[in-house]
Amino acid sequence: MRIGCPKEIKNNENRVGLTPAGAKALVASGHEVYLQKTAGEGSGFSDQEFTQAGAHLLATADEVFDRAEMIIKVKEPQAGEIKKLKQGQVLFTYLHLAPDTEQTQGLLHSKVTAIAYETITDRDHRLPLLTPMSEVAGRMSVQVGAQYLQKTMGGRGMLLGGVPGVPPAHVLVLGGGVVGINAIKIAVGMGARVTVLDRSLPQLRYLDDIFGSSIETLWSSQAHIEETLPSADLVIGAVLVPGASAPKLITRSMLKLMKKGSVIVDVAVDQGGCVETTHATTHADPVYIVDDVLHYSVANMPGAVPRTSTIALTNATLPYTLKLANAGWKKALAEDPGFLLGLNVHEGHLTCAPVAEEQKLKYTAPESFLRS
Repeated sequence: MRIGCPKEIKNNENRVGLTPAGAKALVASGHEVYLQKTAGEGSGFSDQEFTQAGAHLLATADEVFDRAEMIIKVKEPQAGEIKKLKQGQVLFTYLHLAPDTEQTQGLLHSKVTAIAYETITDRDHRLPLLTPMSEVAGRMSVQVGAQYLQKTMGGRGMLLGGVPGVPPAHVLVLGGGVVGINAIKIAVGMGARVTVLDRSLPQLRYLDDIFGSSIETLWSSQAHIEETLPSADLVIGAVLVPGASAPKLITRSMLKLMKKGSVIVDVAVDQGGCVETTHATTHADPVYIVDDVLHYSVANMPGAVPRTSTIALTNATLPYTLKLANAGWKKALAEDPGFLLGLNVHEGHLTCAPVAEEQKLKYTAPESFLRS
């Protein structure tokens, strides 16, 4: 199979969809790899490393999209990239379609076969290709939040862990999944007071077992959120409903409960955000203020640490990429029901139920395309 990896063009997105090690593995399996020149530089991988791995370098994205049978990316295709996609081509990347009707319509019109990292599950119903970036984003969220709590950055002027004689900042984590757990690890490590809310009692018991008395756990309800917001200095939005838009747990009116200069880091922004006042920002212009509360909602947070993120991501995606390349998408997905859940769009049909429900579009079961 001819596999193409273009350079990411989203604002300050320095990750790349394939490492030299991944290219080498694909070439060793008999496939051709085409990489846009300098695509890996932002992650610290030189063109020479890719050519030594057996990849072919192409000067432009147009050449990569034209040559490849399968496109490997990191972020969802931008408008200019969608125009390059075509019927019979496979796109393997993060999509996050639920809140993005424009991208959905573009992919449907292109008739590409689009497989989303974030909706693939494993045998234990976990999200193996979303997990590594959730780990990065969760850990980054507290680092970023601590930075913006500084007065010089627009925050309250608080040190997250406090000092002897001065209490630490209060970190409120909404959601106890992968993002939440990793946010808690960093917040606890920095000495903050941490409260986590989740709707799963088994998950709260698990968090209590691993973090013990270093955190407070609460069942997630509007009442509990309203009770904790007045004392929160930093709120981490770590909510995920796989494939669907995130629920709005904090409304505009609830911001009035928060202290002036407090900070919200909404990691759920890729799925529309779990705060009503969230809108996607970029690394170039990451924050804005609503009702005296500073909002950070960069949609590609892990892009700020591209070396770590690229290696972590491709460690997870490469086995799936090899399955697609070796067997073809139909056979690869037919053999793995969890992999089949990654099929979001195929030849003008929407095959992801949560996206269809969110956008009120016709849903076609992905299994129906495996029989043809």
